[in-house]
Amino acid sequence: MLSDSILRELELVMARAAEAFEVYRTLSVRHRSALLYAIAQEIDHLGDALIQTAHRETNLDTARLRSERSRMLFQFRSYADATVAGTWMDLSIHTAIADHNPPRPDLRKRMVPLGPVVVFGASNFPFAYATAGGDTAAALAAGCTVIVKAHPAHPLTAHMLAGAIEKAIEKCDLPAGVFAQMEGADFELGKKLVQHPTVRAVAFTGSFAGGKQLFDWAQQRICPIPVFAEMGSVNPVYLMPRKLETAASEMALQFARSITSGAGQFCTKPGLLIGLESDALTQFTHDLGKAIRKVQTMPLLHEGIAESYARLREEALMHEAVHLVAESDEAFAAPEGRAGIPTLATTDGATFLSHPGLQEEIFGPFSLIVHCKSLEQVMSIAQKLEGQLTGTLLATEEDLKEAHFLISILEHQCGRLILNGVPTGVEVCKSMQHGGPFPASTDSRFTAVGSDGIKRFARAVCYQNWSPSLLPDELKNENPLNMGRWVNDVWTRDAVK
Repeated sequence: MLSDSILRELELVMARAAEAFEVYRTLSVRHRSALLYAIAQEIDHLGDALIQTAHRETNLDTARLRSERSRMLFQFRSYADATVAGTWMDLSIHTAIADHNPPRPDLRKRMVPLGPVVVFGASNFPFAYATAGGDTAAALAAGCTVIVKAHPAHPLTAHMLAGAIEKAIEKCDLPAGVFAQMEGADFELGKKLVQHPTVRAVAFTGSFAGGKQLFDWAQQRICPIPVFAEMGSVNPVYLMPRKLETAASEMALQFARSITSGAGQFCTKPGLLIGLESDALTQFTHDLGKAIRKVQTMPLLHEGIAESYARLREEALMHEAVHLVAESDEAFAAPEGRAGIPTLATTDGATFLSHPGLQEEIFGPFSLIVHCKSLEQVMSIAQKLEGQLTGTLLATEEDLKEAHFLISILEHQCGRLILNGVPTGVEVCKSMQHGGPFPASTDSRFTAVGSDGIKRFARAVCYQNWSPSLLPDELKNENPLNMGRWVNDVWTRDAVK
């Protein structure tokens, strides 16, 4: 049960967010872009104190945190540039044709912000997917006000970042309600946030259980709202025979790094490797196991993740047809209750097909290799898997000719299809797709990374037969913002004549 003080704070935060939205949504894209740049500058000014605070709270090493901070700053600045460019608005104009049968009216379409957005911070990315992460940047770029539910795993880090955002808002002379952050571990607070009538959308990065609960709460509202939840996956990797014959050892080292990077706490970690029984697959399994043994046992983000990892890892290894290939020989002084042992296990295709629980994600440095007896068995496994963020093929062109069915299956099953690479590492750009069919995410049409992610927090409005002087700048004939637009089905920056 939430205290009266938290409930009062919640109502105050929502009232300010709604009031600020009426101001913020009318600002030009240049004003929004300026705010995003200002936020990046204020975060940059936090300097090394931010890195050290996050390190103490998460046990992530400082090199990783510096890299993630760079990504966070890039997200704000690149989304700022995308805001001004306006491609995410999908601007479209069809001028009137009086002698058309029937006459065609003047039609002009743009995207407008949804309203106040609740962002749930992630535990595994204290910078890139939390208080000042991509969801916050994208929502602000779209013209929405933002209420962040800070993750309790790193409260001091969240507090510092919230302070930087608030300082930037003040310097840009914008209403304080453009951004707010609420703290607390009570699930009831999350429910109140999602179901508050002021809120128009929710963004989340985390577990399937957490994302599905938010989605369910949102659908229970009198007026349901979209929940853009990215919930992870096992990210299957298909090991094709010809490719392994030529690059088994090389690929094994590459995937050992991918499986254990960040202690395996990436939503794109390759948790499932599937291949045809062969000498090459045996060599790959041996080399991957050898590499895993050399990786240090690492501290996980918090005790909850460590407890879940230890339990799921043990459950998998207790299965009579699942065999341990290798685990780390390298000890590390992890805080009590936070150790994550890098682990590689194996099973056969028939066992995997008959035990659905083996395809569930184990969040941490664990991966399972499935040895299949035929391509038909590989295809059966592929068809049985649920929606994924990524799917990877290690294959030559000859391999793909024989297993072309995998490409079609993966196109329907995942958001990003990788050839001869690893799924970890998500580039922040317009071409990236970070999201996939359920249960990887709640809406596979959108991405949580890249400037197209702004579209999640906007909706289309068509203006029919409006006087030129009353149109928003994005749709005026003279194109004062110099945005790319579809004009009578032609992409152009030219004025409408």
